[in-house]
Amino acid sequence: MPFRIFSFSMLIGLGAVLGHLYLYRRLVRELVRGRAARFVAIIVLGLLTLLLGMRRTLLDALPEGLERTVTVATYTWMGVALCLVLALLAMDLLRALLGLGRWVQRRRATAAPSALTTSVQETPSPVEPLVDEERRRFLGRALAGGAALAGGGLASYGHWRAFAPPLVTELAIRIPKLPRELDGLSIVQLTDIHVGPFIERRYMDELVRQTNALKPDLVAITGDLVDGDVPTLGGAVAALRGLRSRYGSYFVTGNHDYYSGDEEWTAFLQSLDIQTLRNRHVRIGDAGASLDLVGVDDWSGWRRRNQKGYDLDLALAGRAPDRAAVLLAHQPANFKVAAERGMDLQISGHTHGGQLVPMTLFIGFAWEHAAGLYQHQDSHIYVSRGCGFWGPPMRVGSPPELVKLVLTT
Repeated sequence: MPFRIFSFSMLIGLGAVLGHLYLYRRLVRELVRGRAARFVAIIVLGLLTLLLGMRRTLLDALPEGLERTVTVATYTWMGVALCLVLALLAMDLLRALLGLGRWVQRRRATAAPSALTTSVQETPSPVEPLVDEERRRFLGRALAGGAALAGGGLASYGHWRAFAPPLVTELAIRIPKLPRELDGLSIVQLTDIHVGPFIERRYMDELVRQTNALKPDLVAITGDLVDGDVPTLGGAVAALRGLRSRYGSYFVTGNHDYYSGDEEWTAFLQSLDIQTLRNRHVRIGDAGASLDLVGVDDWSGWRRRNQKGYDLDLALAGRAPDRAAVLLAHQPANFKVAAERGMDLQISGHTHGGQLVPMTLFIGFAWEHAAGLYQHQDSHIYVSRGCGFWGPPMRVGSPPELVKLVLTT
């Protein structure tokens, strides 16, 4: 675990260095005039690089009152810088393609035989005029300014999309072992909300209202609920007390819930009448017709605070294998094993669907089940993009979603 954290921190640090060097070369050098102004820009970009690369260490050293402000500023700039880099890269790629096209045209023109060369001696062409340096600088500044505007627009859209109400995804999932009396039972999934510096009580109240409007039979909260402790965030999370469903609300831990204090948060959720499923199962329904709702701790929970973490064997202990079962697991890991153990449906999150380009393009390389519905034999897994966000307060290419799964026979 320490090696993985170190590797991730090194990757973030390297990205921060390269990204800010690129922004200096393509924006500061093109748009900023004067040595003094450029020197100030170098200092600012250097400090931002240091802050992004060593954010955890620096945040821990700050007074508690400043930590939230610096966190908001850091993650906001991270998202804006990423959008600027993407816009500049797209502009540079377009320029390179146009330049390549002109080069190909010139090569074809010089290689084509001329009818006049066989009858008259070719006269030397006049020397091409030197490129107007001032015009070149003007075009460079115009392109850099256009890319900056495009990057700012992309960041603004991503910010709006992150805080706008999640899109509703409604799917029917066939479970052959489901009792006919439970045909049509609906589960609304809340996951990866990440209540913290950005997502507060107002967002939570609206999310609860939107959830209740779907009239769920059961609400499943599949981890990464918070990024902070109970005294700081309890007031915002208390909005979940307003959830209404036939069979109640159930919670399983995510990796960020471990960072934030899993024991304290599970106790707090219990006080809100939200049951926590920590490697155990409960029956949903009545004596005449029911299914098993199984919940496991986060897949990587055993690496933190000497906790046992994910334990499917313990969660299934005493369960009849011929009964219909739904598994709540934060990470979309171990699905095929769970399917072989009789889980008809696994409901997960964690991936955010990548959250931001270009991660939306690469998330499939990291996870076999990255976002959406998948099937293995008669079992299914649904991986939600999540209701909130982590890090930069933006979503581009992977909008937040609120999932309603309707179980059918």
